[in-house]
Amino acid sequence: MKNQSAAEDVITLKSIRFHGKHGHAKIERVKGNEFEVDITAKGNFKRAVQNEELEKTFDYSLAEKTAAKIMHGASKKLIETLCYNIGEEIFNSADSVSELIVTVRKLNPPIDTPAAFAEITMTWSR
Repeated sequence: MKNQSAAEDVITLKSIRFHGKHGHAKIERVKGNEFEVDITAKGNFKRAVQNEELEKTFDYSLAEKTAAKIMHGASKKLIETLCYNIGEEIFNSADSVSELIVTVRKLNPPIDTPAAFAEITMTWSR
């Protein structure tokens, strides 16, 4: 069970923008659409401060590269798949992170009524 009394540090990378060829409709996988990804990592990152050790904190540059690889990779029909793949890869490579939250949002989703976005958020915990 996680110790709820200890305050965790939080690092957030917000609204990373991508053009990707993902979506349920074939035209979306051909023309593409605009997406945003948010990545939030929680953990004890204060221990990185003394010697400024990147490996003791959350390397958001590597997180961005992982998200870019997946968003620019093979077409997926669901934003849920994109979110899961991004989160799994980052969480499995970020030992300093106790909780990871990933959100993928598709801007201007192809629905009959105008909407700013559709999004999915998933959480990983140790």
